[in-house]
This record gives sequence, structure tokens and C-alpha cells, in this order.
Amino acid sequence: MGCLPVLLLFPLGFGVGYLLAGERGAAWGAGGGLLLGLLLMGLLIRALRARR
Repeated sequence: MGCLPVLLLFPLGFGVGYLLAGERGAAWGAGGGLLLGLLLMGLLIRALRARR
């Protein structure tokens, strides 16, 4: 469950980057999606731990 943001945002960032700027944009979009997914995964895990 914690990895779900990464699995969703990585290909989404790739697709948006490819549509906006071709192959170079796809690389930047995939990297941005990966970083955003990792950040959201950390926030999700932190929120779940705080509920206890």
C-alpha cells in the first residue's frame, strides 16, 4: 500500500513529460513522478504511524 503513489506517479509523470516535450520530457517527467511518489509514500507512512 505504501508504494502505490510511486507506482501511479512514475508512469503518469513519464506520459505527461512525453506529451509535453518528447523523449527528454519523458525522462524529466519520470524523475519528477518518482520523486513525488517517494515523497507521498513517506507522508502516507508517517500519517499511518501517527494514527496509532
